[in-house]
Amino acid sequence: MSRTRTALFAALALIAGGTGTALMAPTAGAATAAVPCSVDYQIQNDWGSGFTANVTVKNNGAAKTSWSLKWSYAGSQKVASGWNAKFSQSGNAVTVTNESYNGSLGTGASTSFGFQGSYSGSNAVPSSFTLDGVTCNVDSGGGDDGGGGDDGGGTTDPSGRVDNPYAGAKVYVNPEWSALAAAEPGGDRVSDEPTGVWLDRIAAIEGANGGMGLRDHLDAALEQKGSGEEVVQLVVYDLPGRDCSALASNGELGPDDIDKYKSDFIDPIADILSDSKYASLRIVATIEIDSLPNLVTNTGSKSTATPECDEMKVNGNYVKGVGYALAQLGAIPNVYNYVDAGHHGWLGWDDNFRPTAELFKTAATSEGASVDDVHGFITNTANYSALKEENFTIDDTVNGTSVRQSKWVDWNRYVDELSYAQAFREEAVSVGFNSDIGMLIDTSRNGWGGSERPTGPGAKTSVDTYIEGGRIDRRIHVGNWCNQSGAGLGERPQAAPESGIDAYVWMKPPGESDGASEAIDNDEGKGFDRMCDPTYTGNARNGNNMSGALGDAPVSGHWFSAQFRELMDNAYPPLS
Repeated sequence: MSRTRTALFAALALIAGGTGTALMAPTAGAATAAVPCSVDYQIQNDWGSGFTANVTVKNNGAAKTSWSLKWSYAGSQKVASGWNAKFSQSGNAVTVTNESYNGSLGTGASTSFGFQGSYSGSNAVPSSFTLDGVTCNVDSGGGDDGGGGDDGGGTTDPSGRVDNPYAGAKVYVNPEWSALAAAEPGGDRVSDEPTGVWLDRIAAIEGANGGMGLRDHLDAALEQKGSGEEVVQLVVYDLPGRDCSALASNGELGPDDIDKYKSDFIDPIADILSDSKYASLRIVATIEIDSLPNLVTNTGSKSTATPECDEMKVNGNYVKGVGYALAQLGAIPNVYNYVDAGHHGWLGWDDNFRPTAELFKTAATSEGASVDDVHGFITNTANYSALKEENFTIDDTVNGTSVRQSKWVDWNRYVDELSYAQAFREEAVSVGFNSDIGMLIDTSRNGWGGSERPTGPGAKTSVDTYIEGGRIDRRIHVGNWCNQSGAGLGERPQAAPESGIDAYVWMKPPGESDGASEAIDNDEGKGFDRMCDPTYTGNARNGNNMSGALGDAPVSGHWFSAQFRELMDNAYPPLS
């Protein structure tokens, strides 16, 4: 049960003329408008030693192009990390300034940001705030005057959703994946990590081949939840004509099966998720990976175009399917939709970046959906792009030559997933998505550790030697995506690790194959893609390079023991 407490502030509880009558807090409207600004500070989750909070600032004065909000804590509270703003703290004094995308604050306009903090003793809401040096009205507070856990936390929208579903919550550990991982030598080191549950065909809803169905997973999540908060991660992945550029992940529905997708796939999922039995769970839905970006990069006159992608662009069923999924799932108050946004090595070029954000806006406003049905985006799902390239940046030059001109970067604007995800978030806001959206990054297989991990930049004899000697991502080409040799587990799942990032997640369960390395008959609609064949010499989408894939791989989604062991060997941070 969530709760929001109203704090009594000294500034609003003055005693008038010794009569013992407390002055009432200003009401909305003219009284509030007389104050140049107002602040609503809400504690969302409090677990006794830490908390998350959401702050909404309303500007009632002249329009601003940048802003700075300040407050001081009466206790020991420390801001650890935040999102949608920049934070600094000196002693008890906290200063919060805008990001580049939310500095504009017109008269009557509001902006929100959030953060995770720690404390000992009491966790009282600050009694006063200043915006650019001017004291603001304090609207309300969700505070705790002592230690102890909070059983739910406040909300940031009328549906009851919190700003970041991962903050202060456990994340569901899939017992089926956990058992497979634990059965591998040394697998118990990671078998308790949370991973995504993939609904990649209609049969998966009830449980395919004797496995757990959606209700089974949700029931298990309730058992794991206890008295705290619990996130369940789902991958909703069965579009008509699915993944038009990669045969290994083709699906069961034909290009024109949009009605079947709605009635037999999305509707049953929505029916289950809307069961009041599961209302206490925070359900994160990753919506249709590798779908909409294909319409941007693999259609028309582009060298990477495929007839299958052209067909899906013409019939509109990717856009319709994503819009319908967002509308139906977004109507459920405890579901958080994150749309798949590819990865930097796919969409980071100028020709792809903004058109993708605009296409997402089109999909998010189709079939009854609105931008309010999108809680954020996820990048690098089931991919291998490095989280951070530590040995070079996009701004580096070698002998006057930009790293963008290197063969590896190839004029991309981004060199890693963190910089791409943060920039894509800003781009999405600029095309009309809500300013409080967050990003997820799949770090399940982008660690690239082990003995081959570079310890510094390459030699500056040329821009290519500089990049090749220092890059963390050791794939042959950034377009290689299937069962990559040398890959390792990446950062462990964690909430709010960087500005604008809701969480690092393992949405792709490590050890599940990307696709078969040779043709294998199956009843799942999954074809054989040569990009999963270690002998394949490539195509336009990977610069006609070798595929870099491991051999002896099973059909996509099936357990690949050799890959899992290699991922553990090459984990970064290393496994203990």
